[in-house]
Order: sequence, then C-alpha cells, then structure tokens
Amino acid sequence: MKKLPQRTCIGCGQQKDKRDLIRIVKNNQGEIFLDKSGKEPGRGAYICDNAECLEKLIKSRKLEKSFKMKIEDNIYNKLKEMIKE
Repeated sequence: MKKLPQRTCIGCGQQKDKRDLIRIVKNNQGEIFLDKSGKEPGRGAYICDNAECLEKLIKSRKLEKSFKMKIEDNIYNKLKEMIKE
C-alpha cells in the first residue's frame, strides 16, 4: 500500500493528506496563486477546505509570514470563493 503524502494546514495546524488541502504557491517572480494541480513550481503553503481555517489564516497573517510578503486581498477572495464551492 502506497503511503499518502501528509501536509500541515497553516490555518489550524493539523496534518492531513495532501490531496485534501488547497495549495497556495509563491513562484520565483513573487506571484501568489492557487494551485489546483498541486504540482506548480514554487514555495507552497496548504490550507484546509473550510471557512474556519481560512478565517484563522487571515486573522493570524500566517500566509504573509510563510511567504515573507504582503498578500493582496484578491488572493483571500479567491480562497473564499474556492471554499464556498
């Protein structure tokens, strides 16, 4: 049986299967975007697919700390839309 890769949600801190989380990527040009495939090159951060983790993430600014840069509101808005679906 193949072992599934585990990642930690930066919102709640729980470890979950990589495929159950949403990946946010910062590429070499400093662009931040959502990675639906999970294979885009760049620094990745993971968040659970629920609104509570997103609120914790926004409130604590952990995404900004992970990427060491200011995160624009449109990234958070895209995450909110993705989680509502």
